[in-house]
This record gives sequence, C-alpha cells and structure tokens, in this order.
Amino acid sequence: MASTRKPTFKPATGPRQSKAGRPAGDAAEVISAQRSVEPEVKNPAGSTVTHGTAATAKPAGGATKVTSATKVTSAAKASKESPAGNVIAFPEPKNRRQRRLVLWTLSVVAVVVGALIAGAVFSPALAVRTITVDGTTLVTPDAVRQALSGLEGKPLPQVTEQEINELLKPLVQVRSATMEARPPSELLVHVDERVPVALLKQGNSYVMVDVDGVQLGATQDLATVALPLIDAGVGTTNTELFKAIAAVLDTLPADILARMSTASAASPDAVELKLVDGKTVVWGNAEDRELKAKALEALLRMPADPKVPVSVYDVSVPRHPFTK
Repeated sequence: MASTRKPTFKPATGPRQSKAGRPAGDAAEVISAQRSVEPEVKNPAGSTVTHGTAATAKPAGGATKVTSATKVTSAAKASKESPAGNVIAFPEPKNRRQRRLVLWTLSVVAVVVGALIAGAVFSPALAVRTITVDGTTLVTPDAVRQALSGLEGKPLPQVTEQEINELLKPLVQVRSATMEARPPSELLVHVDERVPVALLKQGNSYVMVDVDGVQLGATQDLATVALPLIDAGVGTTNTELFKAIAAVLDTLPADILARMSTASAASPDAVELKLVDGKTVVWGNAEDRELKAKALEALLRMPADPKVPVSVYDVSVPRHPFTK
C-alpha cells in the first residue's frame, strides 16, 4: 500500500550559494549545449562565437557568454581550411611517362644529327681537292676538269649535279653529267656524251653531228670515222629531211651504223641508206623505227646465197621485210 505521508522541507534561511560560490540571486546561470554552424562572429555584447561545440552561458543580466566546450585539433582545423587536404594524388600513367621519354630522346637525337649535318656541310675537311672524270670519248678528261676547276675547295655536300651541268655547258660534246662524292675530298664525275650519228661535209672537212644536229668534232679523212655521210642535198641541220635521216641513224645499233656509207632522203617519208658494200636499205618514213631496226638487223645476219644475190633490203613495212 502506498504511503500517504507528504514530504516536508524547510526553505533556506540564507541566500542560496551556487557551485561557483556566487549568490544565486545575483546572477542566475543557465548552461545549454549547442553546435555552431556559423563562422566566427562577435555578438553585440562583445563575446566571441567559435566553430565547434560550445557551451552557452546566459547570465541573469541578459549578457550572453559563449565558451568553447570542445577544442578542434590543429590537424583537423588545417584540413578544413586547406582545399588541398581533400585532393588525392594519383601516380602518372606509365605510358604517358614513356611517351614523354621517347619525345625527349627524339628531340636530343634530332639536335645532335642536325649539328653533325651542319658540321659536314660547312666543314673544310670535306673540301674538293681531287676531280676524277670517266665516260669521255669525244672530249678529254682534262677539259672536263678544267671546266670544273671552280669547285675545288668547296665542301662536297654543297656540290650539286645542277651546278656541274651548268659548268659543263660550254663543252658541247657533253649531254649531261652525274656526280659521286667520295669523302673526304674526291669528286667523281660521270660524263654522258652526245653520240655522233653522221657526218656532214663542210668545205674540205667533215663534221660529226648527233641526232640534234650538234657539231661534235671535225675530221679530214672519212676513213677515220665509221659514220655515214649525209647527202649534201639535205642542207642545214634544222630541216625536216635532216631530222628524218638523223632519227633513223640514231635508232640503228652501233655495229650496223658502222656499216653505213651514206644516208639520203627525197622526202621525210622516203629515207634510204647505203651500205659500204654498195647495197641499199629502203627505210621509208620514221615510224616504227625500233621495229625496222630489228628487221634490218635480222636481214643482214642472214647467210648470203651466191645463187640469189641481194642488192636491196626493204624494211619500209617492218612486219613484212624482204630482199631483192
């Protein structure tokens, strides 16, 4: 059964003391806990509110006093204030490092190679001191070296074939030339000469000419040159008759050309050749020259038949050549 006795107490006779030793009537103090989410500010009473968990004391006089209840460690505070504290550093991909290394290596190699090339191009150690000539028949090697004497002392990498051909233009016998550098100081020049195909009579001498009519030399004796004499009736080398005859002679192999005595043409379509043995070659026009040359070569190689003497070789229709 519950007790029906009522508790009794006596009020304190003196002023009540607070735990801090101050009278309760002077300044009543209420303590509560709260979490500060606002940045540090100052209230009108001059007290400071800081981040973190704080205990708020409200004195009886109305002034608010905030004291720190929990201290924030320096490491945590630094991590909140520094944005870098929230960035995770990942290692650089391996393939990216390899590409950067390759590009750096290639750049260094390119610089070194460029320096070596520049040194070779301008180095006096590679200057031309010897000029060797081959391929000459109509012109002497000394004449070619004399024409190229201006190249002596010039670095080999700076010498070009265009420059060589320009220097050799005064030598009409030279059609073109190629070069070969032989370090440290030798320049080898390969000469491609014009090929004489006929002789033209001029006064008391005979002039050798090529297919373009360029005069390559002269002789006083026909026997010293195994070339056919073009009929004087052809006239100058810039006529259609000369061009037709010269084109035919230029097609013939060297051994067959050496067997020709004269060449003439009544018209560009009626070219005739005479062999040294007096036989005639009817050529016709300048068409199918290569095929006609092969047909004539075949006819000339046929064994002679004493019973059927041959005086004419007709190759004007090269697919049906004949003799008579």
